[in-house]
Amino acid sequence: MSLNRSEKEAVISDVTGLAAKAQTLVMAEYRGITVADMTKLRSTARSNGVSLSVLKNTLARRAVTGSGFEIVSDLMTGPLIYGFSEDAVAAARVVADFAKTNVKLVIRGGAYGGKALDVNGVKQLASIPSKEVLLAQLLGLMQSPISRTARVLAAIAEKKGAGVADAPVEAAAEAVAA
Repeated sequence: MSLNRSEKEAVISDVTGLAAKAQTLVMAEYRGITVADMTKLRSTARSNGVSLSVLKNTLARRAVTGSGFEIVSDLMTGPLIYGFSEDAVAAARVVADFAKTNVKLVIRGGAYGGKALDVNGVKQLASIPSKEVLLAQLLGLMQSPISRTARVLAAIAEKKGAGVADAPVEAAAEAVAA
């Protein structure tokens, strides 16, 4: 189905808006994927805040012109699905995880922070934990020295307290025995 000029302009406008808000773009070739698998991918993407779009490559190139994703416009060939996300790793994680279980989805590349990513770059980006997990790990690292110090102080106090508490008991036992 062919789009008329106004429909093409609307698509370009929508994708330009997505690109303006997004931190990450991931592109993958979807040749041979079943409708059921594509539906599952879209559902997973939607639940993770990733916008997936199947676009004509010329429209995609025009939509990313002037954005940080323009550097990957030369990779926009063949049947591609484009994943945009505001979260830095969400699009990469969704596409990479799906590609592990479905060999017909082939990651072609992407962009993050104004830099082009190859296939390995997308996979590395996907392996980074989410922001919430990183913050939890940082908090754990910050709390561990404090909790370790508290445990050491408690052990010292317990050791001193046990020695002091045992002394009167031993003195009373000696007095009764004598």
